[in-house]
Amino acid sequence: MRCPIPLARPPKPLDVLPLGDLAAYVEFSRTLDLEVNAFVQRLAAAVHARAAPGVRDVVPALGGLALHFDPAFEGNVLAAAAALVESCLEGGLPEKPDLIRTLEVPVCYAAEFAPDIDDVAKKVNLPAEEIAARHCAGDYRVLMIGFAPGHAYMGGLDARLAVPRRATPRAAVPAGSVGIANQQTVIYPYAISGGWSVIGRTPLTVFDAMRQEPSLFATGDRIRFRAIGREEFSRLAKR
Repeated sequence: MRCPIPLARPPKPLDVLPLGDLAAYVEFSRTLDLEVNAFVQRLAAAVHARAAPGVRDVVPALGGLALHFDPAFEGNVLAAAAALVESCLEGGLPEKPDLIRTLEVPVCYAAEFAPDIDDVAKKVNLPAEEIAARHCAGDYRVLMIGFAPGHAYMGGLDARLAVPRRATPRAAVPAGSVGIANQQTVIYPYAISGGWSVIGRTPLTVFDAMRQEPSLFATGDRIRFRAIGREEFSRLAKR
């Protein structure tokens, strides 16, 4: 995945939307834009650094920023969110996060872990082995954590693999399943419903509520996938 080029001028919010009574979403883009996403992550770091009274959490999304406020907050949530973002933009944003992690994720692309790989192969006119090779060759960045705790959306998928979501979602996708759709790839953190094409599975525990850091991934992480066989999958799964 090419590195996002810093925007010459910070974008203006398109809208500030309510998320219930105690949160607001400051929207900068309604489509996936890697430059805007990188900007949102820098903005999130700036808002975190402010430690503004009443702000409980700051959550960067694909094209915007969600600000969650404390139940005791008495002001106008939308106005407060807009003012805080504007203040951070005026004060300048960090050029990049203080620490960018690069994580290697082992993935087994064997048939029993990849129920959709043959279907993807037919759609893109590539053999299944090439699907795995192209998926491993990508440089990915975690664009956001969403849909479910620990569920990381990663940008950087090879354009040849950009198939649409499945017409019929599955009621339950096994934990660790690696899915692709459009321009992104994901790893299901535990067994949940999903409509992405599953092309492999990692033996890593992506989310564990009992860990000090429950989610294996964080927004901004760089991810590299490494193909493994069934034996290594079994060995790593027992750790």
